[in-house]
Amino acid sequence: MIEVVASMARGPVFLAGEVLECLVTFTNPMSHLSTSASSEMLAWASAQIHCQVHASENRVALPAQGTKQDVQAESETVLIPSRGERGQCVLDTPPKILFCDLRLDPGESKTYSYSEVVPTDGPPSFRGQAVKYVYKLTIGCQRVNSPIKLLRVPFRVLVLHGMPEPPFPQDEEVAPSNPFLEEEEGSRRDTRSLERALEMLMITTSRRCPYMFNITNMRGKVAKFCIFKTVYRLGEDIIGTFTFSEGDIPCLQYSVSLQSEEEVQEQYQRRPGQAVSVTGHGRHLESCLHTASSHFTLPVPLNVTPGFTTDIVMLRWRLHFEFVTAREPVEAPVVLQNQSEVTVWTGAEHVDVDTFSWDLPIKVLPTNPTLASYVSQFTGTNSINI
Repeated sequence: MIEVVASMARGPVFLAGEVLECLVTFTNPMSHLSTSASSEMLAWASAQIHCQVHASENRVALPAQGTKQDVQAESETVLIPSRGERGQCVLDTPPKILFCDLRLDPGESKTYSYSEVVPTDGPPSFRGQAVKYVYKLTIGCQRVNSPIKLLRVPFRVLVLHGMPEPPFPQDEEVAPSNPFLEEEEGSRRDTRSLERALEMLMITTSRRCPYMFNITNMRGKVAKFCIFKTVYRLGEDIIGTFTFSEGDIPCLQYSVSLQSEEEVQEQYQRRPGQAVSVTGHGRHLESCLHTASSHFTLPVPLNVTPGFTTDIVMLRWRLHFEFVTAREPVEAPVVLQNQSEVTVWTGAEHVDVDTFSWDLPIKVLPTNPTLASYVSQFTGTNSINI
């Protein structure tokens, strides 16, 4: 028996275009006191990244694929990372061989390093109601004249879309180079690319410009709403303020919800005019009668998917507002200046109300993948015995 352990040291979340690094350790767990006859042999091992799409049959009509055999023949040596997986493979990287003809004596262990750039032309990791995109690193191992064993390590991919171009060319060398460190040039370039992307992300989401909105219904003005920006990254707080003192209609209650809209592209819809799937990710509810001003704070969770578009599905983000207003003026309690007795104000038992809603589109962008790793459902480590 050989134990195979794969571990992503940096964490299980990556930005598209970033280098994924994984250490794969092969160990013969038998005691070193055993005889040499207890040595174990592996013919080969290779690794590959792939992305699977899982679609709801009730919502999505994907084109049919040809039938595939999921059973690994004993004599077959071709690594198919999506073998036995549900859904369709929409992206994969070229396989890389880790070794050929590995012999492990009792108690011996060997570690191999796998690295690959996460493709930038793929979808982000996403678990929606209609579509799911799942990324996995698959490591295939085979003994001689035995079927291939697969070790899968799931991870999360964040894709950065809609960012402005950086002010300098991608290949421009800003810092002086060291001719004695040529072997590290590739890794330094990858690091600079990631740092540049994160810097542009911070600049884009840090710009503040107050946006003012007059909230009105058919009876008149209810309030003035102010939000300081409409572009946020994962983990940020959305802050907005209401000014009810400038309204003509009494507002009894309001609520603000952070929602995502998942819309299947028209050519893949199971039924014409199919409804958009709406998912809530947080809600603020407040009673505000006789309140001059109010504010709310809604955090953008780190584990949600930023907005994106593929051939199959589109994900958008919005703030959903709901207001409850009175049809008639509601008098505020009056306290006399020299009044000595305690006065208790009781709200009206019956108030005729109107309700209406409003949606404000916003943009949600990724964040630093290291920060997102802290709340990831994946560990970045997996193992198998073969």
